[in-house]
Amino acid sequence: MRNLYLILFLAASLLFFATAQAAPADLPETGQTLCYATAGGVVDCTNTGQDGEHRAGAAWPNPRFTVGAGAAVGCVTDNLTGLTWVRALNNNITITWVDALVSADVLNLCGFSDWRLPNINELESLVNAGEAANQATVAAFLNAQGFDGVQADTYWSSSSLAGGAGSAWRVDMWDGVLNTGPKSAKHYVWPVRAGQ
Repeated sequence: MRNLYLILFLAASLLFFATAQAAPADLPETGQTLCYATAGGVVDCTNTGQDGEHRAGAAWPNPRFTVGAGAAVGCVTDNLTGLTWVRALNNNITITWVDALVSADVLNLCGFSDWRLPNINELESLVNAGEAANQATVAAFLNAQGFDGVQADTYWSSSSLAGGAGSAWRVDMWDGVLNTGPKSAKHYVWPVRAGQ
């Protein structure tokens, strides 16, 4: 009988931990506010089922980004994700993926030395899908939020393409498109660090 109680206890414990691990992630909104017809063109969002109608996800805080002060003026905190980003980007330098990893890793800025190249999800979190849809660039939106020198061009992530060791994921800050490319190509770098 004692073994039966032990088995029931273990089964209940496993069930508890399995369901506790299955909670959905609290993903942020995309910023998309418009809806489109199949052939293109803006339409009323009512009953379209599109992202512009539902705007699902965690609401963006206001302000979304906060520029650091004092010794931290070279950094911007994303109040939605808690990540800290380099504020002023060197807009004249594009480098290979390996060099991007190294340059982010050796950065010392705002009193921090734990900078790194963002993964694809972190980098994509900067994209405001509504800005790209409104004929403005993602870069223009970010520069208006306190960043300086964001280019409407491609930025490296630290994420390699699964099954394609010679390629990595990147984000185009013109329209927010994610794509992959050879690690030997040269793109922009945007270091990030975990929040305080």
